[in-house]
Amino acid sequence: MPATHPVPRLVAVTREIEPRELIALADPRDPLLWLRRGDGMVAAGAERVAEIRVSSTGESRAARLADDWRALAAAATVDDTVGLAGTGLVGFGVSTFAEDSPADAVIAVPRTIVGRRGDRAWITNVRHADEAPSPEPTTIPEGASWSATLSEGAMDAARYQHAVASIVRRIERGEVSKAVLARDLRGVVPAGADLRRLVRALVESYPDTWVYAVDGMIGASPETLVTASAGTVTARVLAGTVARGSDPDRDAAAAVSLAASAKDTSEHRYAVRSVLDALRPLTSSLAAAEHPFTLGLANVWHLATDVSGSLSHGSSVLDLVAALHPTAAVGGTPTAEALRVIADEEAADRGRYAAPVGWIDHNGDGEWAIALRGAQFGVASPGASTRTVVAHAGAGIVAASDPEAELLETRAKFRPILDALG
Repeated sequence: MPATHPVPRLVAVTREIEPRELIALADPRDPLLWLRRGDGMVAAGAERVAEIRVSSTGESRAARLADDWRALAAAATVDDTVGLAGTGLVGFGVSTFAEDSPADAVIAVPRTIVGRRGDRAWITNVRHADEAPSPEPTTIPEGASWSATLSEGAMDAARYQHAVASIVRRIERGEVSKAVLARDLRGVVPAGADLRRLVRALVESYPDTWVYAVDGMIGASPETLVTASAGTVTARVLAGTVARGSDPDRDAAAAVSLAASAKDTSEHRYAVRSVLDALRPLTSSLAAAEHPFTLGLANVWHLATDVSGSLSHGSSVLDLVAALHPTAAVGGTPTAEALRVIADEEAADRGRYAAPVGWIDHNGDGEWAIALRGAQFGVASPGASTRTVVAHAGAGIVAASDPEAELLETRAKFRPILDALG
């Protein structure tokens, strides 16, 4: 249901500017950004003019965010002379994997956003109706180098393999067709660590991913959940993974092996079917490629399928997010049964791992990915010298899964965030 608290009346003004370096504008301790291949948006500084925060209520958090955002956007005045994706009133958001997670789902509206698409750039200033315009943003000098070491969290290697074997037995008994099992790594970083260093490392090493930072959740996701733009919806499904080879011949063999793997192609079909089934009620047309392709990232190969269609019913990108989450790629099949298996077998709450993360504008358009290959940074207590960091990685468990191979898959998926933290 829509929020019952007063809705702020915001004014958003977007104007074109000369392109500038984006990451240096972000807040060092709490960056808010969305970047890919040099394009994207960054909140300049730490100030937020509005925030939507949803705690556990037993209902869809994405649906609550969608309703509250609709009310906020309807009350806003937008003056946008640029008209590119990401201009006008924009909120950056992240939800939770589980509806009963103690973590919050959030949409944050920064006071100043600087963005870039190709050779065009813009600045958006957002203020309350009775406020004066904001001053020009300035770059913030980069802080000292730092590093973090993460160790095994609630589920060590032996316990993870035991849980994989348990899920395989449950699949054999017919309880579920597929379930994604995750494990966590935990550590600390200096309380004053400049997290933009982590962002920059991810941007440089994984340029084809969505590099995101929202409310302390930072990572480089290879998986677009859904994009909505001017009535068109697109999504990319990733399911089925193998580590890259150590030389060109081994690497090519790994890609061929993945494409031919009955286990991985079966897992991928589940994931594609779940996306199509979720989007059909909100679209007037929808299509997916008949066969997946192999998508190479710096550390792994994925099986991938692109989905596209036309929106109906005036749906926003957050309505699509609510319909899609959790996909079979991060939850399992059938969804309800897979979520029960995950709750039984995983040793800790996932928080925002494998949850939707992205942005939405005043028209309801936006880009959302799945919060993978990342970590959640805690808030440092007053006077504390460190702040916590928790990373997750998971693997899709099906009937043919081997516990040791699935453990190795999680290690490959941890590599982006571990390398960047190191």
